[in-house]
Amino acid sequence: MAAAVAAAHGLGFVPISVGPDSRAVTTADIVAICAAFGAYAVADEVLSSPVLSLASGSSVRQIFMTNVDVRFAIKMGGLVVTIAMYFVLIESDALLLVMPILVYGLHLATAIRVRTRSERDTWQRLSRATDEFNSVDFDGVLRTAVLRAAELFSVHEVEVEILDPPRLVRGDANDVLYDGPPAGAPASSGQAIGIDLTTSADVASLGELRLLIRGGQITLSERETYTLATFAAALRTAIRNATTFTETKRLAESHARAAAIDPLTELANRRRLTEYGEQVLAARPPNGVTALLLIDLNHFKEINDTLGHSAGDQVLVEAGLRLKATAQPDDLVARLGGDEFAILLVGLPAPALALSRAHALLACLNPPMVVDGVRVSVEASGGVAVATSDRPGKRTVEELLRRADVAMYQAKRNGQRVVTFDQSRDTADVDMLSLGGEIARGIAEKEFIVNFQPIVDLGTGDCVGAEALTRWAHPKHGNLAPNRFLDSVERSGQLAAFTEEVLDQALCAATLWAESGFGMPVSVNVTPRSLLDTTFPDMVERQLSGREELAANLVIELTESVTLSQLEVVDDVLGRLRGLGLQLALDDFGTGYSSLATLARVPVQELKIDRSFVAAMDAPIEAAVVRSTIELGRSLGLSVVAEGVESERQRAKLWEYGCPLAQGHLFAKPMPLAKLMTLLQAGPGGKPGRLAEPLHETGSVIRIPPSRRARGQQAADGS
Repeated sequence: MAAAVAAAHGLGFVPISVGPDSRAVTTADIVAICAAFGAYAVADEVLSSPVLSLASGSSVRQIFMTNVDVRFAIKMGGLVVTIAMYFVLIESDALLLVMPILVYGLHLATAIRVRTRSERDTWQRLSRATDEFNSVDFDGVLRTAVLRAAELFSVHEVEVEILDPPRLVRGDANDVLYDGPPAGAPASSGQAIGIDLTTSADVASLGELRLLIRGGQITLSERETYTLATFAAALRTAIRNATTFTETKRLAESHARAAAIDPLTELANRRRLTEYGEQVLAARPPNGVTALLLIDLNHFKEINDTLGHSAGDQVLVEAGLRLKATAQPDDLVARLGGDEFAILLVGLPAPALALSRAHALLACLNPPMVVDGVRVSVEASGGVAVATSDRPGKRTVEELLRRADVAMYQAKRNGQRVVTFDQSRDTADVDMLSLGGEIARGIAEKEFIVNFQPIVDLGTGDCVGAEALTRWAHPKHGNLAPNRFLDSVERSGQLAAFTEEVLDQALCAATLWAESGFGMPVSVNVTPRSLLDTTFPDMVERQLSGREELAANLVIELTESVTLSQLEVVDDVLGRLRGLGLQLALDDFGTGYSSLATLARVPVQELKIDRSFVAAMDAPIEAAVVRSTIELGRSLGLSVVAEGVESERQRAKLWEYGCPLAQGHLFAKPMPLAKLMTLLQAGPGGKPGRLAEPLHETGSVIRIPPSRRARGQQAADGS
């Protein structure tokens, strides 16, 4: 202020004169003082701001704008004091003694105001910065910490280093400059003031917050140190909260994934299928037709029992991969559990296409899978249910699953690959679902009755054997055919007891035939699963105990399936059965995936032509299959039996092809043992054992060599 007065005097504007002779103050004097003071104020700001900028590392603009209103007020106060001093000098120099007190008081008031203002601004900025930490976004918390710390402490750069997982975020007040592994961060220059992000409650340090300052060593004031500690404490809390939220979110997503994904195949599970299916079914307008295909892998238990659960898991994973690769992008492939898969077919243009898509999906399972070095052919059955709008209450995923399940079991019973749900058969099929729990009771109460269908010499019409066919005399459902209950038997765990009961009845019949002079064989079907049971030969031997002479007249019929692959247990069981002296027949020959390969490995004595080929012999392909099978049997010295002969025309054609034996409704339907005995003893034309008229005159009968005749026919001839 004195400098301003002196400057004004030096310029000749303000003469300094005190006492009574001094002149009056003029406007020009005031203007001169103001001009001089303004020049001083400008020089003060221009010279001090760059110096402070270099010392703190902040920009000149940032230094200038800090408390600019307070500094302006101070400057105006100084101008007032300067003018007051001028008046004092004019009136009396004695009054100058009070000026230091006045100036010092003004200085104290100004300093207190500046400090209060600065502290208030600091805490407001600290509050705003920590308020931004109220986020569970871990990345956002770290970035906010860097930007706000650089602004709050007016430093060149700030960095936050996290120890687990290792990460460093560096930036200034404007932007983040680096975010990545600490080892990859550019080297920092200047002084670093750090504070550890650890509290007494932390087991290990979270990391460190560092202020990076250029331009020499700086010591933080007590207030700045306390502010930094408060900021770091808020940052620690924010990091812990964000870390906890991130981990909780990860666990929630993991649990949600586990709840919706099958852990073995990584396909959707039943829950996810239900959720997605309900969304699709609820869409308005619907996006085309929706259908559900349910697939069950046939004889999967045999793979588990023979090759082990690890091999079974490999089959399930491979099946899932094939189904997912074959399905459309909007379709959902799910594993429901065990060997069951479901595919939700979405956006079908028409209901009829559901069956076509189902066949394509099942076909992808046809190529053999290599499991632990063994080639395994996996067969599957499928059921299709189409979502319809005729019964809105039934338009749910659970209802589609139920209907597809009914259709799938229809396919299994009928020997078909895939079946579409038929409402007219729904009630009966649902009733059959309870059969599994009644198998043990049925065996104990002798409800399973064995009937016998004769096997006839096509040329002579003589009965040369019989096949044992089981019916279930169910107290509620009546007589049930095998295709209605065999799946339930296999799933019930009563297969061994069921097979033993059937075998016992068949051998009792063979004993009666032998005692009556009809020493002919009896054929008994066994399921592929029995061939995986190492105790099966022991059970057969036990049944033959005391009637060993019947061993040559017992024929075990095998069905082609995956279980006749190169499995040691199957080879062992078949070898032990042959060692008992009984015979083996390959049933439904030509319908499996590896007929010739199976025939080359399995020591059979008989081939049975499947009824589907016999029924379609008028077609060139089916006729060729029949002729080839007959020629194959002749070349290998095997007996050949044609199944399902319904007409004399079929009989004549088979005889023309060279087929020696047949069975079917043309000769006789399956019948109880007593009825068969009556029929055999009577015989047409009064000849016991004959069931049909011969195809030729008596004088032109061609005798079939023993190797081509029916099993046990020699015994019949000798009776």
